[in-house]
Amino acid sequence: MEPVLQRLPVPGPAARGGQPRHLAWWWWNATGRDHPPRVAVCVHGLTRQARDFDVLAQALAPHMAVAAVDVAGRGESDWLDDPMGYQMPTYVADLMALVGHLRQRHALATGGDPMTLTVDWVGTSMGGLIGMAVAAQPAAGIHRLVLNDVGPVIEPVSLERIARYVGADPVFATVEEAADALWAASPTFGPHSREQWLALTRPMLRPHPGGGWRLHYDPALAIPFRAMVQAQRAAAAADPRAAQVASEAAAQAGEAMLWALYDAITCPTLLLRGAESDLLSRATAQAMTRRGPRARLVEFDGVGHAPMLVQPDQVRVVRDFLLEP
Repeated sequence: MEPVLQRLPVPGPAARGGQPRHLAWWWWNATGRDHPPRVAVCVHGLTRQARDFDVLAQALAPHMAVAAVDVAGRGESDWLDDPMGYQMPTYVADLMALVGHLRQRHALATGGDPMTLTVDWVGTSMGGLIGMAVAAQPAAGIHRLVLNDVGPVIEPVSLERIARYVGADPVFATVEEAADALWAASPTFGPHSREQWLALTRPMLRPHPGGGWRLHYDPALAIPFRAMVQAQRAAAAADPRAAQVASEAAAQAGEAMLWALYDAITCPTLLLRGAESDLLSRATAQAMTRRGPRARLVEFDGVGHAPMLVQPDQVRVVRDFLLEP
């Protein structure tokens, strides 16, 4: 079972050189039907890519189609001409366009209503934040939502950790060297066998023009992220007290917006959490079980941010949730 790479023209920020831009995704379908009535849209974390979901997709594909997406600037999707476009409004608009495209394609093929296509969502970290924004919109019609180690409150320590590596553009002599380097930078992903980690590493690499291998994403996607962090640091250096007040106010406003999105979600929701996560606190996870869609919470011991949905117990939890009556 191998996926098929597909691309969709999307509006919004242009690709490099001002060219029209395309969003790429990998289509898995082992249902025996050319146009299955259900699809799971899977969206990765900040610096990852669609093939992270290969193991999960193989478990789901006999039951539904799977569209594993490369978010703008990652994997097979086009890089942006303006790096300041690497922000949530672009990502949400792109994924809303993809959901609409999948519905229209299904309707044209079956002669039915676009909304007869059942759309589920599995989002890891950033992909979960995008999923919250999409699922909060009734027009999207998301049927079931899986949020993997993310919620309306992002712990500041995790942002500092991410800022240290996002946008790095190393060159590796071999795939094995790259795997070792990525493993050293990713201890929070939990235990994996060497074979599992190599399978996760290979799609993260692209040939470097000078020889060897580089990472798959546009290093410029770090520019808006680092600009935010650096602005906070500069303000703190100039006037620590005022910066603290402003930072707290901005954080509260951002959290209030994300909680509003979360509270607007009405579909059944599964929340996964690495028991040692520094991004999604246990307090936030527990609050998510009491408000909005009242998510069902499952924690995985020995894992931080974020479960990679490769281990059998992690795959089983997601599959059972999506397939239960």
